[in-house]
Amino acid sequence: MATKRVESWVVTDEFWQRVEPLIPERVPLPNKTYLRKPGAGRPPKPARQVFEAIVYVLRTGCQWKALPKERFGSASAVHKRFLEWERAGLFESLWKAGLAEYDDMAGIVWRWQSVDGAMMKAPLAQEAAGPNPTDRGKKGKQEAPLGGRPWRPVVAHRDRSQRQ
Repeated sequence: MATKRVESWVVTDEFWQRVEPLIPERVPLPNKTYLRKPGAGRPPKPARQVFEAIVYVLRTGCQWKALPKERFGSASAVHKRFLEWERAGLFESLWKAGLAEYDDMAGIVWRWQSVDGAMMKAPLAQEAAGPNPTDRGKKGKQEAPLGGRPWRPVVAHRDRSQRQ
């Protein structure tokens, strides 16, 4: 029996059961004065829909404004909730929970860990990309304007007020 293939950004029920307890509760800010009555306005998006939209952005690499509106709704509302969750530490706790689960399943050898990275310009990037098109600097001596004289007069200033 073949299992149905799920898109990489779809949050399955099994995964959501592990994520849902980590989602922080929305609490009103104590210093903010709200103009509307409680319960007025649009209801907030379901947390699962917002989480799936965040996973979609992470998996596809698209911009927030490029989220499919018909599936996830307003991109700005999703991004606002993303910022709320980030401030509340959801993604760090999700990472820790995933790390702990993997440690239970396969075991992480904490005695030996390695991180590799490099921070430098790509050596062949300049040749491949060419000069920066926004760089307006002159590469050599500036040419004289057309029709201008290539020499300077001997007298810098001539007083024409005293005519002879």
